[in-house]
Formats: sequence, structure tokens, C-alpha cells
Amino acid sequence: MTADEVAESESPHKLFDTILVLDFGSQYSHLITRRLRDLNVYSELLPCTQRISELTFRPTGVILSGGPYSVYKSDAPHVDPLIFDLGIPILGICYGLQEIAWQHGQQNVSAGDKREYGHARLVFEQQQSPELAVNELFSGIGNGIDVWMSHGDKLSHLPDSFSTIARTDNAPFAGIAHGSKPYYGIQFHPEVSHTSHGTKILGNFALRICGAHQHWTMEEFVGTELSRIRALVGQKGQVIGAVSGGVDSTVAAKLMHDAIGDRFHAVLVNNGVLRMNEAETVHQTLTKHLGINLTVIDASDRFLSELKGVSEPEQKRKIIGRNFIEVFQETAQKIAAEAAGSSAAGNIEWLLQGTLYPDVIESIAFRGPSQTIKTHHNVGGLPAAMHLKLIEPLRELFKDEVRVLGTRLGIPEDLVWRHPFPGPGIAIRILGEVTPEQVEIARRADQIFIEEIIAAGLYRKISQAFAALLPVKAVGVMGDKRVHEQVIALRAVETMDFMTADWYPFDGLFLKKVSSRIVNEVNGVCRVLYDVTSKPPGTIEME
Repeated sequence: MTADEVAESESPHKLFDTILVLDFGSQYSHLITRRLRDLNVYSELLPCTQRISELTFRPTGVILSGGPYSVYKSDAPHVDPLIFDLGIPILGICYGLQEIAWQHGQQNVSAGDKREYGHARLVFEQQQSPELAVNELFSGIGNGIDVWMSHGDKLSHLPDSFSTIARTDNAPFAGIAHGSKPYYGIQFHPEVSHTSHGTKILGNFALRICGAHQHWTMEEFVGTELSRIRALVGQKGQVIGAVSGGVDSTVAAKLMHDAIGDRFHAVLVNNGVLRMNEAETVHQTLTKHLGINLTVIDASDRFLSELKGVSEPEQKRKIIGRNFIEVFQETAQKIAAEAAGSSAAGNIEWLLQGTLYPDVIESIAFRGPSQTIKTHHNVGGLPAAMHLKLIEPLRELFKDEVRVLGTRLGIPEDLVWRHPFPGPGIAIRILGEVTPEQVEIARRADQIFIEEIIAAGLYRKISQAFAALLPVKAVGVMGDKRVHEQVIALRAVETMDFMTADWYPFDGLFLKKVSSRIVNEVNGVCRVLYDVTSKPPGTIEME
């Protein structure tokens, strides 16, 4: 088999019962996948425009997500009608409900008399069906629940062969089920925490209606992934991979080392925009504690020279991505040459990357409002002439799943729970031109911020925190002297999956202490701000 055939044959959707989520652009779509994974049911998200004939696997069930469109308008996206020929259960959520109704009669959906956003009381309606238990979706919950609504359109008619299984005061068809086929639709969002028993409803669909097995665990994943890696790489193939000290690259490196031993060559590229003392710390951790074969390349002058005069965020990412790959290719050639003629001889054909599932989702561009927000450092921005094939063992995992996997692999807890660090490093935390002086300011401010978070016992409560250097100056008074110096913005967020996030509510005394330390200990800074923007609308990183 070719490498692509091996990768596909060992993909999770071929090995585990899979619930396919078709995304119509809702900001909550990824949460559906996440909630199913919490139930140990594997789930993947694909664009709503996915052609069913091009699917490489047969889903156990399908969920149609919400979306901001009106299903009856000419520019509205629609699911491939062949989905209804698969003979598998389908659940429509919000827009997905309206899509199912529209596919069964275009007159069934219309604009509502009034919109319904926020909390609503949902009342169940028990139905009888000789062929199908239409009430299975709400089994074991009671007579009604509080739900989260977010819609302007609604069903104006009940589609033929469907029954009403739930209603609200504003939506008489808030839940519907087909009388003889496993098709269900709900107007509310069970995937959000505001809906009580939402995970139970998704579980009823996945487990009771679809019959999915709860086999998706990191214990199961690690065995299948080690086998997949060995099959891909072969008995003599070698892999080169980036490490940065972050949890993603560390877990990916340990997984690769466990699969093929010293045929995996970890490389730390000091690109000049790493965290304080990062190169030394990573070398110590990976070589002495995890036994990983590591080479450290100091290319800081090369990267900083290329970044000189560049302030546009996307250009920064692509410069760093291009140089990163070039350094890797040069290093791979040197390692292969050194191994020639020895028992370790073999071509380095593969490049390891710590791509996560949220990286993949954010980089998907499809018809609808979910457009590519940025070129992700692990997914886009790589030159077309790259001479190494990608291997991405964490590509199907969310961040919390990676942490569980890291613990399963024996990685120390402080590493497993380390905050994420972007591939482009501090370069995208400096808003404006990247210079050695600016890097030093941002790096020192960041170190102080993290030190204080750890000292306050907050590190594990916060998902990601950093200091960014803004492209502005402000007036201040320091030592009875008027100064015009730079501004640091602090950012700290809480999140379950890094697809949505909220800013962490520090108390004023903590921020006062951090601000005082940064202003007094970091030359060139006279003012400190705290970013109170959630995601969305903001992203977690500044650029």
C-alpha cells in the first residue's frame, strides 16, 4: 500500500464507530464533536458541502450542525441529499433541523414571527410509533428541560411522516422525529453548557439510536497510532520532528520515539523567538528525562534577519514557516549523511508535526461563514517545494485528549500541563516589527507574568497565558522623569478545547503586582494592560 493508503486504513474513522458532524458554520459546531468524544465516541467534523460519494468511511450516524443561514434563501448551503440514502441515523440541530425539514418539503421552513435567543423551556411530547421508538432522543430525562435557543427561522409545517416530540412557547416543532426512519431534529443547541441534559441527549443519539460503541479512549488510541506510525514509516524509514517544549510537540515526540526509537530525530530550532531559556530547558527535559534523540540548531540570526522590517502577521508566519522547513531539510540531510553506512542508515522522508484537531478545523475553508481565520503554524503557510512528507499523529485529538495521552505515555505532569506556545513563537506576540530588542522585552515580561501565575497557584486553572508587546508607546513618569515607552498587554484565557475561550478574571491585587514587576524589571516598558476579549470575537493569540 502507498503511504496515503496506509494512513487512511489506520485512520480513527476506519477503526472506531464514528459520528460525522457536518458543519454549517455555527460557532458551536466543534462542541458537538467535543461532547461526543467526552462520551468515548469518536466523532469527526467536515464541511456541510462534503460529497457523500467522496467519503472514505461509513459513519455510524450523522449530525447536521447549526448555522447562520436561512435554509429557504438562494445562497443557503445544503447537505448532499445522498445522505438520506445511507440508511443511518441523522440528527439535525437548529439549522440542521430546518435542513431536514426543507429536504422533505421546501414549504416547511419560514421566518419566525419573533426570534428566539437565549434560554427557553422545552416540553417533551410523547409519541407512539409501531416501527420506531421516536422518543429515544429524550429517554431518561423527564418531561422537559431548559435549553439554549439561537434562531430566527422555524418550522412552519411538520414534514410528512414526522411527529412532534418537543415544543417551546415560540417553537411548536422544537423537536421532531420521523415515524419509520431514524431521523431527528431539534431547534435548540444540546452541545452548549446552557442546555441542561445536553450531553445526555447527544449520548442518546450516539449510543441508543446509532448504537455506537464507546471505544474511543487514549488507551485504545495509543496502540492503534503506534501501529499506524510503524506501518507508515517502515522498518528503515526515519523521521525528523520539531520540538518546542510545548505539550503538543513533546507528546508527539514521545509517541514517535516509542514507535520507532532512535530512528526519530527530534530537532529544536532556536529561531530567536523562543521563551526565556527555552533551548536549554527543552534539551535537558527531552534527552535526560524522556530519552529522545535531540539535535539543537541555533538559527536565531537567520530568522531575525528574515523578519527584519516585517510587521504584517501573515507574512511573519510564512517567513518563519519557510525558514523552519528549510532548516529542517538541511538538518535532515546532515543526519542522514552521518548515519550512512551504519545500522541506523535510512532516508529521512518524514516530518513530524504536532497538529491538533482544532488546528485542522480552524484551517478548513468552505462555503459559508466559517472562513480561514489565519494560516495556522501547523497546517498552512508551508512552501510548495517541501521535500518531506508530513506525519501528524495528534491530528485527530483535542488538547485535553493530548494531555491524557501524554500522561499515558509517562510524560511528567508539569510538561503535560504546560501552556501552549505557538510555532511562530514570540514573533506573533510582538505586534509590529520583530527585532532582538523587542523580543527581549516581550520575553522578559512573559516570564514575569508566568512566574506570578505559578506563585499564585493559578497555572492549572488557566489554559493559556502570555505577555504581548503592542506597537504603541505611552507617556509615563519614572524616577521623576517623563518617559515615552512601550506598552505590554497581558492575556490569560480559560477554555476546554481552544475553539472558544474566555478571559481569566484575575483580582486587582494580582494584576497590580504583575504590572509593578514588569514596569520595574523590564527596561523600555512604562505601561501594562490586561486583555478582556473572549474568543470569539478575538483569537487567543494576538496575531
